[in-house]
Amino acid sequence: MNKRRIPEARGAPAVPRPLLLILLIAACPRFAMAFRPFDSTDAAVAAPGEFEIEAGPLGYLAEDGTRSLVAPEVRLNWGFAPRSEVVLEGRNFVPRDRAAGEPRDRIEETGLSLKSVLRPGRLQGRSGPSVATEVGLLLPTLHGEPGAGASAAAIVSGRARAATLHLNAVAELTRSHRLGLIGGAILEGPAAWRVRPAAEIDIQGERDGPTQRSALAGAIWAAREDLSFDLAYRIAREGDRTTREVRAGLTWGFPPARRK
Repeated sequence: MNKRRIPEARGAPAVPRPLLLILLIAACPRFAMAFRPFDSTDAAVAAPGEFEIEAGPLGYLAEDGTRSLVAPEVRLNWGFAPRSEVVLEGRNFVPRDRAAGEPRDRIEETGLSLKSVLRPGRLQGRSGPSVATEVGLLLPTLHGEPGAGASAAAIVSGRARAATLHLNAVAELTRSHRLGLIGGAILEGPAAWRVRPAAEIDIQGERDGPTQRSALAGAIWAAREDLSFDLAYRIAREGDRTTREVRAGLTWGFPPARRK
């Protein structure tokens, strides 16, 4: 799980080919209970052998006079064992205006993590809350924040007929090697609705640094059992900086290959 840093505008690009190719993958997908378009996550993982892609082909971010496209945002989830998955993620920022000599794009919020369900609950079709952990590495970025770090998260999800709630508590060793803490909450509308509203609040900070507070509101459309789309608006405040962001994307799951 990556802390959503407010990026510094630096440059504008061709979309990196590896990420573009990921978006062009097509296969026979399975049920996708995403965690787009949020910063926090849920206490659920991909089934064993299942591959899931969460993609934001095009987003928009504005911060105090600077504007960037997010093209694309990608999160890959692979269920490698019962109740466990590996997650690889990153976002490519394309500034609308850049100074001479600045890179045309930058890949940030890169991470590799292991997510495990400790207690199966309502998200797994059982009773009571679902509980999970996610531990990972904050990977080096490209033309963005230097260094590497680590994170550890505790996640609790509960579901009733009227709503689903996900709570996250995260501790990080940031790329600048300072302690960071993050708390997040997601509230979704009824899971039975084809289009369900959703909202998120998030508070994050690090030692000797400002605190960032953010709020997100949007909706998730379950187009069919194997495919969902999302649209959301996020606003964040850190010190005297305000960031506004539009996110739009999809979640697609790919079932395990059948043996002949």
